[in-house]
Amino acid sequence: MIEVAKNALPLWGLDGSHVELAAARENQVYRVDTNTNSYALRLHRPGYRNDDELRSELVWMAAVSKNGTKVPEPFLSQAGVYLHQVDGFQVDILSWLNGATFRQAVDSWSTVRLLPVYFSLGQEMAKFHKGMDGWRAPEEFTRWSWDREGLLGEAPIWGRFWENPTLTTDDRKLLEAFRAKADADLKSLETGLDYGLIHADLLSDNVMLDGDVIQFIDFDDGGYGFRLFDLATALVKLIDRPDYEALKTALLNGYLDVRALDVSAFDLVMALRCVTYVGWIADRLNEPGALERNAKNIAAARQLVTAYVNQH
Repeated sequence: MIEVAKNALPLWGLDGSHVELAAARENQVYRVDTNTNSYALRLHRPGYRNDDELRSELVWMAAVSKNGTKVPEPFLSQAGVYLHQVDGFQVDILSWLNGATFRQAVDSWSTVRLLPVYFSLGQEMAKFHKGMDGWRAPEEFTRWSWDREGLLGEAPIWGRFWENPTLTTDDRKLLEAFRAKADADLKSLETGLDYGLIHADLLSDNVMLDGDVIQFIDFDDGGYGFRLFDLATALVKLIDRPDYEALKTALLNGYLDVRALDVSAFDLVMALRCVTYVGWIADRLNEPGALERNAKNIAAARQLVTAYVNQH
């Protein structure tokens, strides 16, 4: 794969630069170092996104950066385009962001130290959404929609969570009942919920800290959705922590410090975000560590879905 990355470098005038693998997740990400700058070269997972969707993502990221949110900024190639096909792979190049992932802070910092960081994270999310409120996407812009159909329809974006093959009979019934209730509840609420462009995957691995500067990376799953979805994503992996409520309050207060948002449907959106992982992991059960992650995803979904169904 590194040979594909090296073959792409001349398209951006980066011949002879040092290249090394930085991350191998959904995409292969390589760090490219010149004498003066560093870049992130991405080889996109074949078949996940078409060219139009990726071009839209790159135009969008450029707009996000221009509006003041710190994100990797896409670079035009020497041909004046953001995206190229190289040896069968879709390739683009972004600016390299320094810093450490938010996960490192979440895993090692005390609650007292984390609270102001989550407040700041909420502020940055609000600034990001506020910036997108005023951005007019180009006519050819196309991305996924995390709407009612994308979350609960016959073909949800991240899979039919109620058909995860490892579900027990009781869990399957619970998720089917939740799907029906959530669909009805969301149908009655959706016209009043704040909806627009969202990152959709602001987990701690996709937020970076460079000193006090908060940076968002990996817009691969971004598109249109409920703004609460971004807040829920930042919290969904924290629900078993003893300081969860304090971190949730800090995040929401930070957001509301910058931008108004109706949070009355937060429990619903949290449960919806949780079940997306049950659907997402179903097609990846053969990957290393997947069975353990799958069990955790189902347990978390059971907890939030049961609470939602019982309370609403």
